[in-house]
Amino acid sequence: MHIYDGHIHSPFCPHGSKDPFEEYIEAAIALNLRGITFTEHAPLPDSFVDPTPLQDSAMAKADLPLYITQLQTLKEKYKGEIHINIGLEVDYIEGFEKETAHLLNKYGPFLDDCILSVHFLKTNDKYHCVDYSPEAFSTIISEVGNVDKVYELYFNTVLASVHADLGIYKPNRIGHLSLVHKFQKKFQPTTSHRKQMLIVLDAIKQATMSLDINSAGLGKPLCQEQYPPHDIVEEAIKRQIPLVYGSDAHQAKALAQAPMLCYPFESLA
Repeated sequence: MHIYDGHIHSPFCPHGSKDPFEEYIEAAIALNLRGITFTEHAPLPDSFVDPTPLQDSAMAKADLPLYITQLQTLKEKYKGEIHINIGLEVDYIEGFEKETAHLLNKYGPFLDDCILSVHFLKTNDKYHCVDYSPEAFSTIISEVGNVDKVYELYFNTVLASVHADLGIYKPNRIGHLSLVHKFQKKFQPTTSHRKQMLIVLDAIKQATMSLDINSAGLGKPLCQEQYPPHDIVEEAIKRQIPLVYGSDAHQAKALAQAPMLCYPFESLA
């Protein structure tokens, strides 16, 4: 059973619940977790246009200082009961590396533990959110030709995120490696793309990064699988890549509802 949850969202998430920080923290304490990391979606680059209909993929840049100061206060309030890390889920967006590094250089000193994820794919100078909806995923398929090409583009982008120069505060953990599987029951690739995932694992190992083992996909009706799948987790273990459990909770009750995955997880508390 995991004793640490390294991927939790917050009331600052525009597409999540408004459950206060304390509800998440109390839920984690009730589960006897030793530590948690709040990893709210980092503000997107100023010059990047969020392709989702409501443009609600990430917190506003103006909210980031308040997010940090509130968590600093809560770290002290709950000291001795649970270890709280201040973090962000940072989007790797092809072509916006310098702006992302600038944000991290500014706020990195105040952060304890962050995730680097891919949600946005670039096709023909357009950006798409890979996990927004089946309809949005279908649009990406139309742009690139077929499901397999979407998978190839996604894993190539994740690989690029591992290699990207985002400065000294670059997150050290890759988030939900197989997020492209979210709609796999509706859009089935012809191959498993296991080889591409293993290439990414080798790059993660080379970069001495860790891996988010994310249970959220198990609750998605068109996925029904953790991110990444079990066989890829076993390959990560063979490579001695540190694993960090993440519920990816967007509401407090989701911590208790998340499956208890059994792997040799790292404790960051």
